[in-house]
Amino acid sequence: MTPPPGWYRDPSAPHQERWWDGTAWTEHRRAPEPVGFGPAVGAPAPAPTPGPGLGQGAGTGGRGKAVAVTVAAAVLVAAIVTGVFVLGEDDGGSPRTQTPPVTATSTDPAPVSDPPSPSPTASASSADDPAVVEDQLNGVTFPLPDGWVPPKYVAEDDVMMTTDGTYDCPADGSVCRHGLVVSRTVTANAESSPKVLAEQDIEDAADDAYDRDLIGNKPFGGIESHQEVASGPVAVVGRAGYYVRWRVRTAEGPGGYVQSMVFPSTVGTESPILVRYVFDAGEDGPPLADMDKITKGIRPIGDADTGGGVGSGIGPTD
Repeated sequence: MTPPPGWYRDPSAPHQERWWDGTAWTEHRRAPEPVGFGPAVGAPAPAPTPGPGLGQGAGTGGRGKAVAVTVAAAVLVAAIVTGVFVLGEDDGGSPRTQTPPVTATSTDPAPVSDPPSPSPTASASSADDPAVVEDQLNGVTFPLPDGWVPPKYVAEDDVMMTTDGTYDCPADGSVCRHGLVVSRTVTANAESSPKVLAEQDIEDAADDAYDRDLIGNKPFGGIESHQEVASGPVAVVGRAGYYVRWRVRTAEGPGGYVQSMVFPSTVGTESPILVRYVFDAGEDGPPLADMDKITKGIRPIGDADTGGGVGSGIGPTD
């Protein structure tokens, strides 16, 4: 029901009254009449010539209905402020009022609700062990050695961990990290041999880490040379894998070490899992021993006993 024209408490300024022309608020305002003088608050009064009202100009159809709903909500809010809602007059001519129910309107603030649960990502800290991160997509966990943390503010969604803190890249002043570990599923290659896949990936891994970044910049001035320093079989989560490690020298900065490691997954179709290690060289880079430490600590999710390690007794990797 729409209240008749009259002076009502202004919903935007409860200390004053505002003229309601029967369909919308106008710009006419006044101080409330003292009790006992003039009409009661909310009772109709002689209407001045209304000015352009807030919410006027609604046409027919859906837009008109929307404005009507908004106007009704505004009136209800004004009634809540004053404590009563004018419904009309009884036979004796005195105002008949009713305390309105407290209900949400279109002008009420939206109710606060719990935030939605985040969607699963490639990397998530384990609630049971804060020194472990989970690769939920590939069904494995990685240990966090000292100086390593779960990824924060990293563009790539397959980064499992980074060294703690950042520094200005030596060539272009962008932000670099001294180390990171990436885990992804190999899906765009029909090859299944861990050795072949690791040997195919190492050059791309070096380029991504020390040549050009995602937007084409060269944070280290580009790669000047590389040298293979290690390669061979590796056991990961009880599966036979293979790794290749390069020492990369860059135009600026100390360069670093890059390792590509591939092993079959223990879940689903057992698609190969590729793990890349990127370690800066020099005294600020993480110790190379962390590569083997992380590899030995990779476990299937929920299975703390199945491990592996570089050079463990394993079968063929071809």
